[in-house]
Amino acid sequence: DEYGRPFIIVRDQEKKKRLTGLQAQKAHILAARSIAATLRTSLGPKGLDKMIVSPDGDVTITNDGATILDRMDVQHEIAKLMVQLSKSQDDEIGDGTTGVVVLAGALLEQGVQLL
Repeated sequence: DEYGRPFIIVRDQEKKKRLTGLQAQKAHILAARSIAATLRTSLGPKGLDKMIVSPDGDVTITNDGATILDRMDVQHEIAKLMVQLSKSQDDEIGDGTTGVVVLAGALLEQGVQLL
């Protein structure tokens, strides 16, 4: 592609099933909520630290939401949007990266009831 990333061709793609409609919306909301749930436990004064091990074996222990999201290997496109949300919050304000992701997850959690 234009960024130099290789194209990945999946074998037997015609056998794979694509989600549409309400199922796709719920799957996207679940992906975003899982990112928010990961960060929710690190929020606040009693927040827990997360231990992240990189592919090359480096260990990072932190409760900073921006660092956690930066080191996570996220594959789902909607979950990547949550990471981008955190990065844009950090770029514009410099703080509140965990809070904005947890807030977006809570809004989606309430919004799934409206589907």
